[in-house]
Amino acid sequence: QVQLVESGGGLVQAGGSLRLSCAASGSIFNIYHMGWYRQAPGEQRELVATITISSSTNYADSVKGRFTISIDNAKNTVYLQMNSLKPEDTAVYYCNADVESYTRLGTTRNYWGQGAQVTVSS
Repeated sequence: QVQLVESGGGLVQAGGSLRLSCAASGSIFNIYHMGWYRQAPGEQRELVATITISSSTNYADSVKGRFTISIDNAKNTVYLQMNSLKPEDTAVYYCNADVESYTRLGTTRNYWGQGAQVTVSS
C-alpha cells in the first residue's frame, strides 16, 4: 500500500507565503507523476500544479508566476511553494501521485493525500 501525507498548510495573510510538502511512503517501486489539486467550499476540485519525475511541470493559469512545484525523487516528496497568496487561494490542497508499487509491478495506481487546509485572509 502507498500513503501520501501532506504538511505545511495553515493561515496566512494575503501577500504571504506558505510551503506545502507531500511525502509518499509504502511499497513504492516508482513514482511517475505527482501533483497538487485544491478544492474550495462549494467548488469542484481543480488542478494547481503537476510535475513528472523528470521535473516537467504544468500549472493552472491562476497560479502561474506565484506557485512553484518541485520534487525530491530520493525522498519521494513533492513541494508546493506558494507566494503572493490571495484570498481566492483558500482551499483544501490535496496531493496526488501516480505510483507503481512492488506489489503491483507493471501497473500504475493513482493515490490521494488526506488534504491540507490553506486559508488566506484579506
